[in-house]
Formats: sequence, structure tokens, C-alpha cells
Amino acid sequence: MKHNIAEVAKLQPDYLGFIFYEKSPRFFDLEEIPSLSLGIKKVGVFVNATIEEILETFEKYNLDVIQLHGNETKEFVLTLNMYLRLKFWDGYEVWKVFPVDDSFDFSKTRDFVKKVDAFLFDTKGDNHGGNGKTFNWEVLKNYKYETPFLLSGGIGLEEVDELKELLKTDLPIHAIDVNSKFEIEPGLKNIEDLKRFKNEL
Repeated sequence: MKHNIAEVAKLQPDYLGFIFYEKSPRFFDLEEIPSLSLGIKKVGVFVNATIEEILETFEKYNLDVIQLHGNETKEFVLTLNMYLRLKFWDGYEVWKVFPVDDSFDFSKTRDFVKKVDAFLFDTKGDNHGGNGKTFNWEVLKNYKYETPFLLSGGIGLEEVDELKELLKTDLPIHAIDVNSKFEIEPGLKNIEDLKRFKNEL
């Protein structure tokens, strides 16, 4: 796993994610994250973890971003931000994930506007991410807030052309999150496919 992480890091992504959810097949259980270039931010992915668990992991792995992938409330986020400011520094980011389907109501994100740095829109499915399917991106036209978002959910090489068109719109797309479509097995990425994706996009 360490070698694969290092190979992915050579591609200089803006962010590199590490899943701290024990029920995930991609659960990260190494004692340390391999050394990364300074420009790569380390994202810790959490699902209904306690604030204590998040803070402990944040400090242990020197994370830059906290991605909340569960049923966290706005009150939880406010409390988390308070502890982060007290215990660490202001340079961190907090993202809140929303599972999206064709009937998703984007007003559900309103409570988190100005409380998180970005949203992440993932395909609604049986699992907390990693479902390997895209949602209908037409629904993004209903997003009316200024909070930037990451686009996730089953994105692979076959979505490149559609992505290019989407990136031409006025939507505040912060980043593209890729995962399962580039895996050889859970947690192990196909480096050549990632290189091709980056070059084509």
C-alpha cells in the first residue's frame, strides 16, 4: 500500500484521501502516511466518528482536511470547528458529504453553508461512498449556493468528455474526486489509468 500511495502522490493530486472508517474495505490502518509533497493535502474520511476520534486522528496523521461522510449535524460541525481552532490552527478544511440521487433537494445543504469549506456530492447508494456509479449530473443545475463542491461518485475514464463540458459551466466545482473506477482492488489504484485521466482532463 505504501508504494501505491507514493506512486499516486507522484501524479501531484491536490488532495489524497485516507479512509478512517473500519467498515470500509479501504480502511487505512498504517501507523503513518508516507511522506508526500508539500502541495498535496491529506484528507481524512470519517463516518459518524466522535469528535474525540477525529481530533486524535487529525493530530496523529497531521491531516489537512476532514471529510464528514456520515449523518453529522450542523451542531456537530460547529463543535468540531471550535475544538479544531482551539487545539490546532486555522489552516484546516472541513468538507461535508451529501449522497445525491435524481430527486436530491439541495436545500438540505443550506444548514452547512459558511460552516464547512466545501461540500462533496457523491452517488447515493448502499455504502458510504465507493458505490462505483455516477449520479445524473443534470441535477447539479439546481445547486444555487456559493459554497464550492467536489464532484464524486463512480467517475472514470469514460466520463472525461462529460466532465470537460461540466467544468465549462459556472458551477463552483472545487475538485474531482476519483476512487473506485481506478482501483485494481480496494485501496490499490491503477497508476496508468490515473495518469491517462489526468492527461485527458
